[in-house]
Amino acid sequence: MPKTILRLPAVKSACGHSHSTLYLRINQGLWTKPVSLGGRTVGWPASEVNALNAARIAGKNDAQIRELVVQLETDRKLSA
Repeated sequence: MPKTILRLPAVKSACGHSHSTLYLRINQGLWTKPVSLGGRTVGWPASEVNALNAARIAGKNDAQIRELVVQLETDRKLSA
């Protein structure tokens, strides 16, 4: 399965959050940190965006989402 990186406009569209809300969620531990693509360019793995959206749709609470974020970021480091 190819690994796709989504840039900010695509992530905002996928999750429905504004730029400021997305970064607030990152600071709250409710969204994964972006991946540096070089310079001032960042993006998010599409699989992480999909997993976080699926968790919200499934009705997971904030504590469960934080656990998922930790797991996704750990998996990201292990697969590098």
